[in-house]
Amino acid sequence: MAGALEGVKILELSRNLVAQFATMMLADMGADVLKIEIPPRAGQQAPVPLERFVQPDARQIAFDHINRNKRSIAVNLQTKEGQEVLHKLVERADVLIEGFRPGVMKRLGSDYETLNQINPRLIYCSLSGYGQSGPYKDLPGHDINYISFGGILSFIGETDKLPTIPVNIVADYASGTLHGVIGALFALYARERTGKGQFVDVSYLDGVISLAAAVPGLLEYFRDGRLPKRGETTQSGRYPYYATYETKDGKLLTLGCIEPWFWERVCRVLGKEEWVPFAFKWRDYLGKPSAETEKVTSELREIFKTRTRDEWFELLKENNITVGKVYTWDEVLGDPQVIHRNMVVELEDPVVGKVRQVGIPIKLSETPGSIRHLAPRVGEHTEEVAREIGYSTAEIALLKEKGIIHKGRE
Repeated sequence: MAGALEGVKILELSRNLVAQFATMMLADMGADVLKIEIPPRAGQQAPVPLERFVQPDARQIAFDHINRNKRSIAVNLQTKEGQEVLHKLVERADVLIEGFRPGVMKRLGSDYETLNQINPRLIYCSLSGYGQSGPYKDLPGHDINYISFGGILSFIGETDKLPTIPVNIVADYASGTLHGVIGALFALYARERTGKGQFVDVSYLDGVISLAAAVPGLLEYFRDGRLPKRGETTQSGRYPYYATYETKDGKLLTLGCIEPWFWERVCRVLGKEEWVPFAFKWRDYLGKPSAETEKVTSELREIFKTRTRDEWFELLKENNITVGKVYTWDEVLGDPQVIHRNMVVELEDPVVGKVRQVGIPIKLSETPGSIRHLAPRVGEHTEEVAREIGYSTAEIALLKEKGIIHKGRE
């Protein structure tokens, strides 16, 4: 069955996982994704580990899910001949996704203005920390920096303590990767009407601020001018209806009873009907929890220690209550819901054998995604792709001799 993006040709130029994750999602949906990788050069830092390039670790490559369904070509883009190879690829491409800081692609002779002249239908998607314009465009950064500028970090954690630093999902992958995929698909759809490509400028910081629009407190700040405070929002874990609780076996359970009817069910299951009216008192998150809510929270913590995590989960689940288990990774991968949804898949590698990877999250009924092959070695498809774009055997040999293109060891 054909994938949703079958026939769409995508070029990937990136050293970071954010852009590579975006192209993986597109490849899973059937796109022909070609990684343009820069080989190691004498006297310069290799953009990929040198030992992986010349003696690839088969096990590492087999489990490298972020590069599955892709092909790889290794080209020295700091040479005129290497840039010509890229330009030939651009002639046939639909989308180019790059994850460098602003200005890098121009130095490589492959900025949007240059490539648009070669292929006006090309969609050129740039993913960067602060975008292609503004006073911070040249500032380096990582997830923690983007969520700090975006205000997210200021209200994660407990009151009167330093912010809790989350893993790099918010800025890198939710803001960078997902906005990059969406932007590329928007532009592809627009091209169906206009026949023209366009430049897609995705900033991790812009994405963080966009996502923050859904965070409790921001709407109220726009409306009333009152700042949400760390540890005092409805979803901070400070209020008993939305918190984490330790159980008898030392494991953790999450309760997410934002809606009063879910909280009422918890109260009745626990035999604490007198707590039901407090649900509405807790909803004013701009103030600190009252003595009543502190008392309820304390009692809840003791109650949840009377049974194991799994016992509480089954009881609350049976009563249609918003409850969850705090899993370690081994538990995640063994959960029946995760398995049923094929979010852990087992593949066969000719060298390594059975390989487990994360599955495809978006389920399409008519054009589903698929994992057609595992990650390539660096430069594995160099000669194959060179022939596709018109280079003769003699020309390929000359480019290899001059160090313009490389093919990883078999």
